[in-house]
Amino acid sequence: MRAGVVVAVQPGVEDLAVQAEKSGLHSFWVNDTPMVHGDAFVALSLCAKATSRIRLGIGVTSPALRSAPAAASAFASLNALAPGRIICGIGTGNTARRTLGMRPTTVSSMEAFTATLQGLCAGRAVEYREGDRVRDVRFLHAGGQVNTADPIEFVVAALGPKAAAVAGRRGTGLISFGLLDPTAWRALHDARRDAARGTSHDTRAEPQADSYVVTALHILGEDEALHGDAARDATGHLVLSLLAFAADTADDTPAFADQLGPAEREAVRRLLDRHGTTAGAPDRHTKLYPGYLGRIAPQDRDLILPSLMNTLALVGTRDDLRARIAPLRQAGVDELLIQPVIDPRTEMARLVELLS
Repeated sequence: MRAGVVVAVQPGVEDLAVQAEKSGLHSFWVNDTPMVHGDAFVALSLCAKATSRIRLGIGVTSPALRSAPAAASAFASLNALAPGRIICGIGTGNTARRTLGMRPTTVSSMEAFTATLQGLCAGRAVEYREGDRVRDVRFLHAGGQVNTADPIEFVVAALGPKAAAVAGRRGTGLISFGLLDPTAWRALHDARRDAARGTSHDTRAEPQADSYVVTALHILGEDEALHGDAARDATGHLVLSLLAFAADTADDTPAFADQLGPAEREAVRRLLDRHGTTAGAPDRHTKLYPGYLGRIAPQDRDLILPSLMNTLALVGTRDDLRARIAPLRQAGVDELLIQPVIDPRTEMARLVELLS
């Protein structure tokens, strides 16, 4: 299985990209959450100029953040800086929208956005719609300004069959956050394969596009506790992201919160109390998301429940982790992406060693 890394945009991100490339990682991704982190396209531009081999990904953008022409221009411009090394991740904007206090877009809007981006980034004219007005659009500048000759890899963010079906119809890869269940991955791949049948992307005629899983990694030291402070610090950002999602969506997506057990629901309640907000407060996004996907505060370690650590992250000895990763590889996951928040350089090196 290949290895990659996802980081939050901050000054010096290109230095991490250089280190990732030297470490032998296959890909380097940045989050696209405008009001939480720095600009993803600015960051990858710096990374493109500083590296020569590693693939560079946006994980993920959304039609709720940018128009298709603007996004296509950004990706084709990156492709001019790093020809053939760009990965375009697309989702409904679940995190990036909710951090604005808004709801994500629909799967159908995501699919239309994906199709438009694929066409524009390949240099084709596509139908572009705003309300009732429809026009054919294409890149009007040529030469070295954008690169539509080298392919851009597209991946769709998916946790369920509807988004996976978009990947099948559009011939894209898949990326999923914290999904470490091989059975769930087989279901996603089945949904993608079924949706591709009868299209030009039928996987019976061409290889299936790549799949990526995003998680956190902590390799236990000798005699280290499985759910000790070090493990909680390394994986806590993923756990808190799920708890924040449950707290934020309790009023509009109650089915998700209903799937949580009593201990997890109590952790959601404590999180809301600790941040001085409620599930229905109109400004809850300003209280729940500061520091999102960053290193957790020591006082929040009690919220990092072992059940959620085990579900979302990889914690264990090297042998334990290799045994857990093998079924994911067998289920069709091509690349393991980690989100390091403690010591990214060391964590990247450990990932490479683990998978070698």
